[in-house]
Amino acid sequence: MFYSLLRPILFTLPPELAHKVTLQNLNILYRLGLSKLFFRNIPYAPCTIMGLNFLNPVGLAAGMDKDGEYIDCLATLGFGFIEVGTVTPRPQTGNASPRLFRLPKNQAIINRMGFNNKGVDNLITNIQKTNFAGILGVNIGKNSDTPLENAVDDYLFCLHKVYPHADYIAINISSPNTPDLRKLQHDEELDKLLSALKQSQQQLTEQYGKYVPIVIKIAPDMTISELDKMTDILLSYDIDGIIATNTTTSRQGLKNVGHTNEIGGLSGAPLSDSSTDTIKHLYTKLQDKIPIIAAGGVMSALDAQEKRLAGASLIQIYTGLIYRGPSLVKETINSF
Repeated sequence: MFYSLLRPILFTLPPELAHKVTLQNLNILYRLGLSKLFFRNIPYAPCTIMGLNFLNPVGLAAGMDKDGEYIDCLATLGFGFIEVGTVTPRPQTGNASPRLFRLPKNQAIINRMGFNNKGVDNLITNIQKTNFAGILGVNIGKNSDTPLENAVDDYLFCLHKVYPHADYIAINISSPNTPDLRKLQHDEELDKLLSALKQSQQQLTEQYGKYVPIVIKIAPDMTISELDKMTDILLSYDIDGIIATNTTTSRQGLKNVGHTNEIGGLSGAPLSDSSTDTIKHLYTKLQDKIPIIAAGGVMSALDAQEKRLAGASLIQIYTGLIYRGPSLVKETINSF
């Protein structure tokens, strides 16, 4: 109810400014101890996935808090897990503005942010300050000016940095907003990356005395053949989890209103069906060998139920939170 009154005001602001204002004010509420007055009665629905004990199966997708500056205040919304990032080895400003666009009639967002973040060292400093008791995922990527042939180095650098501070690590090879990044999802490039990551994971497990799962975030725009090849490679390396899916470059199903032709990744309601279809196909191949984290187009409890029935073990939301507000978190938890 409260958010339905607030959203029209936020939507008068440019999207990036609204994002910043929302997080800053949520943080003020948290620091004043007022969050519990607005966000309470969160259902307790524990589950164990990837050997991790989640407070509930609903998480915040990467992108909302790229630098881990708002983990504690976002936790008050009731998330069972929070994923921060995408973070890169070095700070980068991302793509030029404007780079974030609302499509209210489509209940969607188009973004071409380009992994804007303050770098992995800054993220670690922020994580060390948090009091969050839930599961924390860290989403890592490569710097935009790192050549594709050197991409593995960026991922390994971030993996080594965040390993002692993360409950799981998400490998983002599916954003459409970093040139050629999606090539890492295929064949030799994927094999090379996963081989290096799994070797380092084993080394880091011995070094720190704890096993941190590695999950791969994939695109919804692959063909069935490409998806099958990827699945076979993921199985061969015993990857711990899959996030399905990132944003789409497709504009299918959009009402032809403002911003629909903007370049970037589309999220929100129009992505829901293709994301669910990807989950269904993955599950037919994987069964329960690799857990699936559903992301993309979760705008209601019904969307979450469809993804769970398709084979997802966990749910992530982001664009739905922008359009529906914090009530979506509780609603989605109850759908399980």
